[in-house]
Amino acid sequence: MEPEGDNRLLQDVLTRADNETCADCGNPEPDWASLTLGVFVCQACSLLHRSIPHISRVKSVQDTWDASDVELMAAMGNNVAKAKYEQKVPAFYYRPKHTDCKLLREQWIRAKYERNEFEFIEKQEPYSAGYREGFLWKRGRDNGQFLSRKFILSEREGALKYFNKHDVSTIRLVVINTCMFCSNTFYSVVLSMLPPFKARDPKAVMKIETLNATFQPAKIGNPCGLQITYLKDNSTRNIFVYHSDAKEMVDWFNAIRAARFHYLQVAYPGASDEELVPKLTRNFMREGFMEKTGPKHTEGFKKRWFTMDDRRLMYFKDPLDAYARGEVFIGSKENSYTVLPGLPPTIQGYHWNHGITIVTPDRKFLFACETEAEQRDWIAAFQRVINRPMRPQEYAVEAHFKHKP
Repeated sequence: MEPEGDNRLLQDVLTRADNETCADCGNPEPDWASLTLGVFVCQACSLLHRSIPHISRVKSVQDTWDASDVELMAAMGNNVAKAKYEQKVPAFYYRPKHTDCKLLREQWIRAKYERNEFEFIEKQEPYSAGYREGFLWKRGRDNGQFLSRKFILSEREGALKYFNKHDVSTIRLVVINTCMFCSNTFYSVVLSMLPPFKARDPKAVMKIETLNATFQPAKIGNPCGLQITYLKDNSTRNIFVYHSDAKEMVDWFNAIRAARFHYLQVAYPGASDEELVPKLTRNFMREGFMEKTGPKHTEGFKKRWFTMDDRRLMYFKDPLDAYARGEVFIGSKENSYTVLPGLPPTIQGYHWNHGITIVTPDRKFLFACETEAEQRDWIAAFQRVINRPMRPQEYAVEAHFKHKP
């Protein structure tokens, strides 16, 4: 077949329904292909495929193709490859989208094609086990330094915990193992000098029930940066962690999702996987700086970092603060919540000109954005929440906010 005919056949293969989106991230209209794997991918994913040249060799669909390469793509394609490389993906495992960070997309590609994690059930990784422990670098709440901390995730205990210092019982076991071949007298003396077994209390216990994890590489300043949030006394708490090994960090992320999945299966026994999976972890709806004023609207506006997490609008002095300075519950329009562009005409004390007013049954919250585009995006995010009817359990959350001192 002439090259022109080969390229026409390639375009026909590319327009098959299964090949209209990237095989790895779902981005529409992929314009690259892996000649060795037989999949069509977007440009961003093609760059990740280039990082594993022993597995994947990529080529633009705009180039001139040989007949043999076109025949391979016609015989394979995204659906055939998916049936081979994704046949045993656990329901809880996160399948990244094109909007997700590079780390998630790269590790998904490596898990499928390089490590073959999902071809055989025997290859299932330890993130499915319901228990995980290891050391992560955690940002200190007061000094901002990242220090190595031991983390334990236990489905049985229903919690993720971390410890500030090594457990004294661990030190005891090391000494015992070192001295066990010494003389009985020396061994007994060493044992008598050691403190008794005593598990050190964890610095924090984060219940799986309220746990969330989201990758925040730009915010944390590390490509493996993960933000973990949980509720304590019905208020949000943040911790920021990373690991130098990308696979280790993504495995922790999926271990958290696995623990959440199994918790929700028990909590909602009649729910399908399709209903539970969206509840495992979530990215924040929107984050960024705005100005805000106090409840009396006579105070000056202060610049704060805002995070919209489901129906909780939280504000912080710094994006990496552990605790929010305050939280605002955003209900639904059926419950008299509305969002309006602009501020009341009598309001003063702000220097950003693009205002937003959120009206709740109890009071008005006033914010100001630096640009019109930011104002428009924040209003759209608020409107999406307000347009969504409240779930029964959200009424209890709303009631808690109303009774806050």
